[in-house]
This record gives sequence, structure tokens and C-alpha cells, in this order.
Amino acid sequence: LSSGVVPNLFKLAIVQPLIKKPSLDPTVLSNFRPISKLPFLSKILERSVYIQLKAFLDKSDFLKVFQSGFKPLHSTETALLKVFNDILLATDSGDYVILVLLDLTAAFDTIHHSILLSHLEHCVGIRGTALAWFKSYLTQRTFSVRLDEFRSSSASLSCGVPQGSILGPLLFSLYLLPLGSILRKHKIALHCYVDDTQVYVPLKRKDAYSIQTLVMCLEEVKAWMAVNFLNFNENKTEVIVFGPGGTSGSISTSAPVDLGPLAQYGTPVITNLGFRIDEDFRLDGQISTVVKSCFFSAETFGKDKKHSFQRSIYNNNPRFHYNPAGLL
Repeated sequence: LSSGVVPNLFKLAIVQPLIKKPSLDPTVLSNFRPISKLPFLSKILERSVYIQLKAFLDKSDFLKVFQSGFKPLHSTETALLKVFNDILLATDSGDYVILVLLDLTAAFDTIHHSILLSHLEHCVGIRGTALAWFKSYLTQRTFSVRLDEFRSSSASLSCGVPQGSILGPLLFSLYLLPLGSILRKHKIALHCYVDDTQVYVPLKRKDAYSIQTLVMCLEEVKAWMAVNFLNFNENKTEVIVFGPGGTSGSISTSAPVDLGPLAQYGTPVITNLGFRIDEDFRLDGQISTVVKSCFFSAETFGKDKKHSFQRSIYNNNPRFHYNPAGLL
């Protein structure tokens, strides 16, 4: 650590393709998920740096309140509670709330190293040997693909944070730090869990100004993402409207709020951090999903005699099936 250099052997990843579901066609490459394996000693080194960096960030409060990832006593559950509590407070006051779920494609793979290092230096205050270590950690990384007994020659990685690493997700959160200033400038609420981004704003009925502010904010966010090499996926962007007193925002019919250019992304039901909810704040879809999952596990257990009774109770408990957002 004091040398500011990470050995090249620590920066070689072995990538093993793993099929997403056994029922999928193994001849289609998109049906595989790349699993990256890093050297054991590199994980120990990363853990040491992670502990020091995390302590510094917690002390200095660099991980802002809009980020629930990698913070003590924070999780997908607290992220959902924060967002939905804000929405319910607004709707109980008679306002409508527009919630926008933003999606990034391969977010960890497109991180620009120079931009990340600049954020570490100017936003976080990491300099000298520590900054040199992060530069060495990020650059000159290589990977090799292993399939059964075959292994490819190594290739270099020019961007992205290392997959399967300990520091990668935390560095990604730091990469997004400037995003908060854009939302604050437009007075738009933002909450993230790593790369899952939720943008929401309360507004009065037919309040065109609020809609225009939200549209301008999202355009600036998209522009910032483009400049910072993040792939904004418009096809997976979702917009839902919650009405006052639990009444429907009615995106599916005639919306009481004019969504303007956001109408094309409108949907009456969303899945947010694994949690299904509709515009009336009903949990029918979430409950149905949990029940189906429990029945499937019960059926699977009935066919497998090797599992213990206690294990079956654990697997079929709705509380555990609901993870990662255990609010039910």
C-alpha cells in the first residue's frame, strides 16, 4: 500500500460464463452471465483498502443521503422506505407525485478511469500515494475467459471497475457523486441504491412548471451520463404517477397530470428494487409474486428428499422469499 502500486498478477481476472437459467439455449451467448474471479490475495488487499476508504467516507459524509448503498444500517429496504414515505407524505397533502426509475446498461463496465480518478481527487480529496494506488488498481487490468478445460489468451480492460471486486461498487457510487448537485439545482428528489436511481417530484394537478422542471432535470442528467460514458437505457425507463389520498394517477387512462414527453414511459405498475407496486399503492402484484415463489419452493422440496425439514421452513417463509426488500 505504501508503494502506491498494485501487482499485475493481482489484476488478472478469470471470467467463467454461467448460463442464467438451465432452460435457456446454451448456443445463445446473451443467455450467459460472465462471472469474474479475482486472485484471493487481491481480495485481501482490497478489503484492507475498502475498510480505510469506507471509514474516511463515513467520517466525511461523502456518501450523501441520497445513496443507500454501502452505508451502515442502509439497504434496499431503507431506500424503498425513504422514497415511499416521501411519496405518501406528499399524496396525503393533496399533491400528485411523479416517480421516474432510471436504468443504466452495463454501468460498472463503462466507467472512465480518468474521470473516476478526477472525482476521487477533487470531490473526495484523495491525493498523493493513495491516489497513485487507485490509479494502479484501475489501469493495466487484464482478463481471460475459461470454459471447461479451455482458456483464452488474456486481453486488456481499458475502462470499468473490476467485476467481482470488493472496491468496484463503492467506486461506482463515488463516480456518481456529481449527479446529486444536478438534482439539487433543480430541487428534484433523488435516491439511489448503487446504480438503481429513483427521481421523484411532488406537483399540483396540471402544474406544468413542475413537469417542465423535471423534464429539464432529466435532460441534464442524461447529458451528464453521456459525457461520463454511462449508457442511459431509455427503453427501460419507467414513470408512474401516484395520486392524493391513494387515488390513482391513471397513467393507463386519462392522466390528471400532463406528463408531456414523459408520457411514453408511463406505466401503472413498477418493480422497484424487487418490490412490485401499482399507482394505487396496492401490493397485489407483490403478494402474488411471493405466493407463487413459495408454492414453487414447496413443490421443489416435495421432490427433493435430501433437504431437512428446517431448511424447507426457511426456504418457504415469505419473509425470506421477499428479499432483498423485506417489508412484507
